[in-house]
Amino acid sequence: MHILITGAAGFIGADLALRLLANGHSLIGIDNFNSYYDVKLKRDRVARVENSEFSESFKLVEMDIVDRQAVSDLFKENHFDCVINLAAQAGVRYSIENPHSYIDSNLVGFANILEGCRHANVPHLIYASSSSVYGANKNFPFSEQDPVDNPVSLYAATKKANELMAHSYTSLYGIQCTGLRFFTVYGPWGRPDMAPFRFASRMMRGEPIPVYNNGNMIRDFTYIDDIVEGVALVAESASREGEYSVLNIGRGEPVELMQFIQFLSKYLGVEADINYMGMQDGDVPRTMADTSKLRDQFGYQPKISIDEGVERFAKWFRNYYT
Repeated sequence: MHILITGAAGFIGADLALRLLANGHSLIGIDNFNSYYDVKLKRDRVARVENSEFSESFKLVEMDIVDRQAVSDLFKENHFDCVINLAAQAGVRYSIENPHSYIDSNLVGFANILEGCRHANVPHLIYASSSSVYGANKNFPFSEQDPVDNPVSLYAATKKANELMAHSYTSLYGIQCTGLRFFTVYGPWGRPDMAPFRFASRMMRGEPIPVYNNGNMIRDFTYIDDIVEGVALVAESASREGEYSVLNIGRGEPVELMQFIQFLSKYLGVEADINYMGMQDGDVPRTMADTSKLRDQFGYQPKISIDEGVERFAKWFRNYYT
């Protein structure tokens, strides 16, 4: 297939590009390399793709999906068998301070991608949603059947809006749209704004780490390789015209945050100095994915344990930053 990945310099995007290239597909990756976090890290991720043995099948285009004309031109110049939209303004806390960047990237940008798919007759659009759409969901584990009408952050609201926008394009134009609700992705080349990265950075500098809700947090930490495998399974499945679906993608085995910190301390070889704090605005105390739908439909089966995953992340972190 010829595939478009937006957010190709992102944590998931770069690893997914490598996986799909290895599976024989050709890719165009787009990214705007914004300064939300370290641009060098983004460049280094893409360099792994551009310097790989599959580089001839990969083209990088520096572009912002908010640029309507540029997106339109890209779709006119290429025939894509599948579009995977991972470009978005990420982060729950940041959305409280910078709401307009979420409106631009996550709503306007996503509308441009939908329009591109419509006019170019793209058979299948896969897009990143988030476990954040569940808000303070009382059911556990979180199921796609649960109501998601009470977001507790603007970020979550934009992801819920993406699901509704995609549904309308499936209904109106027959585009197959698949939303993937990601659950706490971690691993090498991860995002610096996420807890594993922030904890490791502070621990290596000998600084205390902030632990919210006094440590009473549970997260469905999912290793990057398992996430990429799940997305690839969906992308490589036979397209189904006019089908709309939303799928959880996580490990399905939640971990207490304090246990995660213990593993991180063990593999970094640094004792954690913990600063216990109250709950943050926009946060939730626990997440866990019911992944039975993704397993039954696509054969998804995560393989990397939390112990092994944290060990791999810690090894990469020490090598990259020392």
